[in-house]
Amino acid sequence: MPVGGLNLFGLHQYDNKTSFFNGQTVFSPGIGYLVICGYGGFFAVLTIFITVLDEKFGGTKYNSEEFNTAGRSVKTGLVAVDVVSHWTWVSTLLQSSNEAFTYGISGSFWYASGSAVQILLFGIAALAIKRRASKAHTVVELVRCRWGNLACVVFLYICYLNNIVVCASLFIGAGNALVAATGMNIYAAIMLIPLTIVAYTVIGGLKATFVSSYLHTVLIYVTLNLFVYKVYASGKYPVGSISKVWQNLRIYASVVPAQGNKDGSYLTMFSKGGLQFGVLNLIASFGNVWADQSYWQSAIAASPKAAFRSYILGGLLWIPIPFALTTSLGLSVLASDLPLTKDEANHGLVPIAAAQFILGGGGVILILTIVYMAVTSAGSAEFIAMSSLFTYDVYKAYIRPNASGNELLYVSRAAVLIIGIGMGALSCFLFKVHIDVNFLFLVIGLLVSSTVPPLTLMLVWASVPKGAAIASALGGQLCAIIAWLVHAKVVYTHLSVTGTLQEIGPTMTGTIVSVVVSGVICVVWTIVYPDTTDNYERFNEIHVMDDVDIIDHPDGAFKKDDSFRFTSMVALSLSVFMVVIWPLLTLPAGDFPKNYFSFWIIISMLWALIATIVCIFLPLLESRNAIIHVVKLMFSQKKRSLSLDHVTQPRNKEEFNE
Repeated sequence: MPVGGLNLFGLHQYDNKTSFFNGQTVFSPGIGYLVICGYGGFFAVLTIFITVLDEKFGGTKYNSEEFNTAGRSVKTGLVAVDVVSHWTWVSTLLQSSNEAFTYGISGSFWYASGSAVQILLFGIAALAIKRRASKAHTVVELVRCRWGNLACVVFLYICYLNNIVVCASLFIGAGNALVAATGMNIYAAIMLIPLTIVAYTVIGGLKATFVSSYLHTVLIYVTLNLFVYKVYASGKYPVGSISKVWQNLRIYASVVPAQGNKDGSYLTMFSKGGLQFGVLNLIASFGNVWADQSYWQSAIAASPKAAFRSYILGGLLWIPIPFALTTSLGLSVLASDLPLTKDEANHGLVPIAAAQFILGGGGVILILTIVYMAVTSAGSAEFIAMSSLFTYDVYKAYIRPNASGNELLYVSRAAVLIIGIGMGALSCFLFKVHIDVNFLFLVIGLLVSSTVPPLTLMLVWASVPKGAAIASALGGQLCAIIAWLVHAKVVYTHLSVTGTLQEIGPTMTGTIVSVVVSGVICVVWTIVYPDTTDNYERFNEIHVMDDVDIIDHPDGAFKKDDSFRFTSMVALSLSVFMVVIWPLLTLPAGDFPKNYFSFWIIISMLWALIATIVCIFLPLLESRNAIIHVVKLMFSQKKRSLSLDHVTQPRNKEEFNE
């Protein structure tokens, strides 16, 4: 029934309720502080411990190159898990379920497929870096070498804008979840989260980010599988099986139809709103990835062989997180007729409500745990990204060109600390002026997607001149903002940050205009006024620090060229399948019958299970020799220490202390 009526499935505790939470919290504020400080402290100590082991026994020398690029030798499995971690934002866990709550299976599908294509296609850019500029540190460094200082400033501005909005959405989103569940102070939550991230990122740099990404992502996958099992295989009333969920969704749709869906069904891909969200999500996510240094730094950190494999694998591994999570928690709210209001859903509380109903307080703790895992994992990557941009594209480029490697290491660490504190304060300010996560999520695409054409062509088209790159980035952004505001003003007559400017239509228009205008400017300008210099050679001007050598095998270029063609084919084929072929194949089913829905859910369950196994064991298998080596060194050192103690015992307390 609509909110405030009798529960459709006999859950009388929800009869006549006008809100699921009713302004009440599940736990006391102390639990919120415990989640942040407890998990934050534990993972900080664990990550630092692993980093120290790597330095002491693994032979890793922590200098500026290691801090910002992880030695450019990270293997496929760990890079893939790191990519999954970067792309698992708070919105992946919270906002995605709202799309399923609003549009049914269409919303869950378009969130997953519309956001996975960018990761698959970024594999092409990752390998292009290895072919053209294996010594690079940042994407803006490539821009400066290719197009000069003015282009560097333009792209630095847009990349920082993207990083800032991403961080704000992470911290505000996680803060909202913690406040809704525990009632802790929102400003304390928003400030404490980045401070716990800084604790281990300052020490271990990018490699610490990879380690934390692995630990956090494993926990997210394990929790995801638990919720999928409880919704579809536990027998819990009124859900607990695929057939029960299917039947309940049909009953719910007959009373509360999905607006814009065919026959009001939540079991169909014929959804106007779902398709609009899919288009917006698809295009905006390109800007999120291409303008985010954290994805470029993962590509730079990867070994040449891992560069393309990791992004293809990472995209495939990431899909079941929103896909399985939304088809379980998002749909279970509808299939149980929980009295969740639209306002509560827009604040990302759909999975919290579902978790509380399914597992009680323990379920809420699990959601808070994976939300914290997601925000710290993605947040640490963003901090290293912004630190790298400042270190190499501001400090070394313009302030101290002759800075040593040790000096850059200190600058990088100081930048992480300052950025962490600054982003916490800025996020508090944005929350104070009523900028919410939904606004940031919908608007970021139109602000940064203009970078996609020039950054893509930078590595694959030698004729693109600097004027085309600068004009396309700024021109696309300006036209996108104008289109967004005009559309909202014409359709809704007034502009509101909390209302009309968050509507799907205007934000989708702005995002499309951003990419189209940028692409047209870049291509037409290049055709009319091409750059005829051999500007790819400028990438050779990039030098690594700390006397680190990057050696390519004699046949490396040939293998990279072959891999580039293969990667392009695989990435494009998978992308076309995800956003064109798969949704078209679902249309003949119309309103999903029980057998088709069962097939759909089984695919999501198996995909989630396989992804969990791969994410847990592949990085360990690839690093088994290093792990065994470190363990052997630890025990051999311990034995040697015991042997020395046995041979030379201290004669007195003073000698022992000496």
